[in-house]
Amino acid sequence: MKSRARQRVLHLTAELWPYARTGGLGQAVAGLASHQAANGVDTNILLPLYREARQHAGALEPFGEPFTVVVGGRSEELRCWREAAGELPRKLFLEHDPSFDRAGIYGDTGSDYPDNHRRFALFARGAIEVARALGGDDGRLILHAHDWHAALAPVYLRRVHRDRADLQVMPCVVTVHNGGFQGAFPRSVLSELGLPEDLWAPDYMEWYGQLDFLKGGLVFADMVTTVSPTHAAELLTEVGGFGLHHVFRTLGDRLVGILNGIDLCAWDPAQDQDIVARFGPDDPAGKARCKQALQELWQLPPRPDIPLFAMSARLVAQKGMDQIVDSRSLRAVNAHFIFLGAGEAQFENALRALAAEYPDRIAVNTAFTDMLEHQLLAGADFLMMPSLYEPCGLTQMRAQRYGALPVARRVGGLADTIDDGVTGILYDAYSPAAFDGAVQRAGMLYQDRARFDALARGAMRRDFSWRQPAEQYRDVYRRAYAARAPFRRAAALPAAGGVRRVAKARTPRPRKPATKGVPRDR
Repeated sequence: MKSRARQRVLHLTAELWPYARTGGLGQAVAGLASHQAANGVDTNILLPLYREARQHAGALEPFGEPFTVVVGGRSEELRCWREAAGELPRKLFLEHDPSFDRAGIYGDTGSDYPDNHRRFALFARGAIEVARALGGDDGRLILHAHDWHAALAPVYLRRVHRDRADLQVMPCVVTVHNGGFQGAFPRSVLSELGLPEDLWAPDYMEWYGQLDFLKGGLVFADMVTTVSPTHAAELLTEVGGFGLHHVFRTLGDRLVGILNGIDLCAWDPAQDQDIVARFGPDDPAGKARCKQALQELWQLPPRPDIPLFAMSARLVAQKGMDQIVDSRSLRAVNAHFIFLGAGEAQFENALRALAAEYPDRIAVNTAFTDMLEHQLLAGADFLMMPSLYEPCGLTQMRAQRYGALPVARRVGGLADTIDDGVTGILYDAYSPAAFDGAVQRAGMLYQDRARFDALARGAMRRDFSWRQPAEQYRDVYRRAYAARAPFRRAAALPAAGGVRRVAKARTPRPRKPATKGVPRDR
């Protein structure tokens, strides 16, 4: 794609802040798309029209007429809507009430919907038609699929539509936000989704007796990105690749690690209306008031003399919760510990039990809100992120902006965004003892108040904007566009000249993956 040409992109995502989200995926897509739209990229986002999304969206207007797609021999009528306000980036919503008008995004009552494979296959098929309506068959529109929920889009595009020359010119990028979520389903869904039988092979979508949506997306994408350089390297390893390390290795330089950014306007303690006092690196006095207000709000005694450790995360194994509940720190360290977020019952119950045993030092709230997170980071001295793995992470960047130094494992994006001993504390081993050692380092640092305050002010000055990541995505889009050049030439040939088919990607069979910490397919 020539540098002077305006880039065009359609993001496909199962989550989008503030319409529907369960974690960082929706915020990352919203942040990237907003920055792209503000800097000259023709940016569109497609999200399923969930019940929750309908409640958060403004007035909607039709985008084109209803259309029909065929999935596994069944015709389904879909419709696309867009927000009538017309704000950039453009938000589009794919309507199919039997699939998306439900109480949850992926499931409810603690379990996934049994037809998630069909719901997101329908989303992928419909997305291709929306891309065509946006003019994607001219080869200028980048189809950017996020995580396994959208990963079937390049599979359908390259295999089911392989003889459609007008569609083979469309470049595809897949971003892996969390490789632990792959969309693995029984072999029987292959025919149910209308996918060719030859995709059931280790070279394509078979993954230890299951059909793997994410693997299919990796095989057929023109470019693949993940959300930090360190995590890109981790995906190539047997431990960090979630059983797909051989597939990631075959991508070569088509796999690129690009850090997420954060919205520096939304996360600015000097302008934040959700906190009791504004502050910044040149005038940090207001942070002490925020700490006192936080302690009072969470019914902890106001103690400026001891450090306050905070955690804002899903209370799940991936986030290192087993380290925390088994550690000595919560039971013995003279400090405050505040936990914000919901998750697995075993960890929620363990934290509530600790809070009941140590009510003057530990507090827990599983009813997460954005306002509470702003107040938490504004009042905290340290942020706990002892993750088993962390592809990128956003909270550690926000925390630094608010002068809360992260205490985190040296994995994924944490290693890329925290400077050990300068803007936070990093440690390596995944164990309660290693976590305790990092908490002890933090406590000693806090007692040297002049040094601690200087490091906190330095952390507030870090640039975690989307500016540099967005430029890297521009380059990824150019490369994806260049990969489709042979198909643009083929599409220009007379019909009698024939149409070239997509070459079949060949990937070796991966080894049996480690299973510790691998989450359910969300």
